[in-house]
Amino acid sequence: MSPQTFVIKVNPRAPQKRLILTAAEVLRRGGLVAFPTETVYGLGADALNADAVKQIFVAKGRPLDNPIIVHVASAADLDRLAENVPEEARRLVDRFWPGPLTLILRRSGLVPDGVTGGLDTVAVRMPRNSIALALIRALGRPVAAPSANLSGRTSGTTAGHVLQDFAGRIDMVLDGGPVPVGVESTVLDLSRRPPAILRPGAVTPEDLAPLLGRVVMGRGRGGSRRSPGTRYRHYSPRARVTLVEQNDQEAVAQLLHEVGRNKRKVAVVTAGHPFVGPGKAGLVVRQMPQDLGEYARRIFAVLREMDELAVDEIIIEKIEEKGIGVAIMDRLKRAAAR
Repeated sequence: MSPQTFVIKVNPRAPQKRLILTAAEVLRRGGLVAFPTETVYGLGADALNADAVKQIFVAKGRPLDNPIIVHVASAADLDRLAENVPEEARRLVDRFWPGPLTLILRRSGLVPDGVTGGLDTVAVRMPRNSIALALIRALGRPVAAPSANLSGRTSGTTAGHVLQDFAGRIDMVLDGGPVPVGVESTVLDLSRRPPAILRPGAVTPEDLAPLLGRVVMGRGRGGSRRSPGTRYRHYSPRARVTLVEQNDQEAVAQLLHEVGRNKRKVAVVTAGHPFVGPGKAGLVVRQMPQDLGEYARRIFAVLREMDELAVDEIIIEKIEEKGIGVAIMDRLKRAAAR
């Protein structure tokens, strides 16, 4: 545990070299540095330092069999981290990297077991964020980085969120402001046929199909083990989350009545329209934007806000599962898992 977590504000458009070099030196010494990507903040360690990677699991309280995504700053690193890289992977890299697409491939001997959860595959991506890329280049080695949140909790989309979970537990946070996407990367398994999306994200099946042909959704046999962040309860605020259909005022009213009888604090998160349900003392209402991209950017912050407000129950209206809405609903369903 670090006695103090240093927060360094970095210009997201032109990262200051001396600040990046300072953070890279922390990683080189085996420390932990949280940094922004385009999706969420990541908690980084030198991916080739097994002892440093182990500290990620300790800080997060993360199960040791949950793989960690390896972040790179060059497509050439694929051939160092993976064996027998298929041609389709190179086509995807040319189209989507840097960006929110993680590829699962057969690992090389260079990758420590701790990064892969002891599996024969490795998850790799190149983030679309100038701070993240500058940090990886300054270190000169790939960076292992799961989302910067305590295991099972809501991912962090600002440096403030990271500090809520890790102040005094990690060495440094690079504050590059709020992230633009807001949900974790799409995880695509290329170690099986047909390729399978194990975790939905901003890169959708419709985006992938022109390059891959058939793409399936779902983890299948063993798939949940290969994908980071899918085997365990995740994205969860402290409050209990219940999902209801859009505009189902009767269901919302019934839930509010049941919660009211127990004198518990409740919140309603609407799906892009004003809340017109019954009033209730202490009720917290958050109207989400209709634009699904903006919804994705805001949802984790809203869930963290509910923790700060000590809400006991959160009622969330479902959204349409199209485009990035598939990824949003994936996170909400797992937040609601009992």
